[in-house]
Amino acid sequence: MEAGVFTVRISELDPDRLTRKQMTTLLFEGIVDDGQYGDCIFVFGSNRSLRYRLPAAVELYKKGRAPKLLFSGGTVWAGQSNKSEAVLMRDRAIELGVQPQHILIETESRHTKENVLSSLMVLDRAFMLHNIRRLLVVTSAYHVRRAYLTLRTYMPRWVEYTLCPADDQMTQKDNWWLTPEGAKRVEAESRKMIKYIRMGAIEDDILP
Repeated sequence: MEAGVFTVRISELDPDRLTRKQMTTLLFEGIVDDGQYGDCIFVFGSNRSLRYRLPAAVELYKKGRAPKLLFSGGTVWAGQSNKSEAVLMRDRAIELGVQPQHILIETESRHTKENVLSSLMVLDRAFMLHNIRRLLVVTSAYHVRRAYLTLRTYMPRWVEYTLCPADDQMTQKDNWWLTPEGAKRVEAESRKMIKYIRMGAIEDDILP
């Protein structure tokens, strides 16, 4: 370590005394799309995935950044028919021009860790895990770091990741505190990440 340079691990943060700067750094700093190509676009489901995450993923697919999409999410949200997140995303992706044979779905998971664990078998059956070298990770910007750390914890060590944050308009690095909903999301996500790291459920990391 260089003289005068100090590092802080996420687990060292106090979840009950987080500043705006700490939360911004924790969730948004260093989260950029490096432009690399991958084997599959991994899309985490949510109740807003059709509006924000799906279009971002389809755009990557149409640009040729990866030959397949994996939609992960088994939750059925009220008001969104009786279909799971993953099925809704698949159906809409086909409407947007994605070839059905290029789509994988995982419909058992209910949260981020399960997204990853339940997708392992899907990916193995489609590619055989030892053939996967890079996944393009699509989720909302404020959720990317936890998604990445969860993937890094449970996926094979040789897999690399390109982080592709989806713009949900109100929860970005430069505006999340301007609305009650954005502030609530970021504060909850920050506390959740620290909690899971302290529990040992996901790997610790150094703040950017």
